[in-house]
Amino acid sequence: MRTPVRQRMTRVGIGTMLAIAGSIATMAPLMAQEESAAVTDTKPTILFVHGAWADGSGWSKQIAPLQDEGYHVIAAQLPLTDAAQDVATVRAILEAQTGPTLIVAHSYGGWVTSALGPDAPNLEGIVYVAAFGPDEGESPAALLGSGPQPPGLAALRPSADGMLWLDPDGFLTGFAAGVDPAEARVLAATQKPVAAATFGSTEPLGPPAWKGVPTWYLVATQDQIIPPPAQELFAQRMGATTSSVDSGHLPFISHPDVVTDLVREAAASIESGS
Repeated sequence: MRTPVRQRMTRVGIGTMLAIAGSIATMAPLMAQEESAAVTDTKPTILFVHGAWADGSGWSKQIAPLQDEGYHVIAAQLPLTDAAQDVATVRAILEAQTGPTLIVAHSYGGWVTSALGPDAPNLEGIVYVAAFGPDEGESPAALLGSGPQPPGLAALRPSADGMLWLDPDGFLTGFAAGVDPAEARVLAATQKPVAAATFGSTEPLGPPAWKGVPTWYLVATQDQIIPPPAQELFAQRMGATTSSVDSGHLPFISHPDVVTDLVREAAASIESGS
């Protein structure tokens, strides 16, 4: 017996509707992901730049929460064998971005970031964390030789291949002062040395990157590597939004929430255009 036309149409209509409903259910997660991605795309990329005797993993206490909040986060891995190559590494990461980028730099990473110059692609702001903030005409050798040697640098140990290390005891008491001892011992064991020629360079800096973008500076008041008065000078002359923390040289490890909150503040300022 042939099915009446009206009944056949009803069955087809119900089947089609079920298929459409199934497609919508399948696409819903994808649509949610696209909506989430659209929200994420309004946020600036955050690029962390480490210093000497460290690597990008040192920022792990900032990376995880910021990723959870929808930020695209990158931690540069500097070779630390040549200053020009360190700068080129960060510039290449900036060039690969498709939107505004906030750099967060620590210690020697502040020198590398400043050396990017005023034409750094996609750079919209810099957060200096206990970092060098050199001005035009200054050199690493001149900055490091401008006053008494900081106590933490008494641990410097040059190797035969021209690299600088920190001896384990000095690393714990100077470089990683205030960090949980067990964590500090791991950092000492995994330290990444820096080329001695980098700190001994007399080549003057050109116009620094910080002159063209808004800046923030976190002063570590118990720092034994970069003296706190020098940090205050860096912050003052760049006109940075300045705050301080009662910390040694590694506040992003010993006081992670303070650093993360500052990065959020800077990122929100860039996002809002203020």
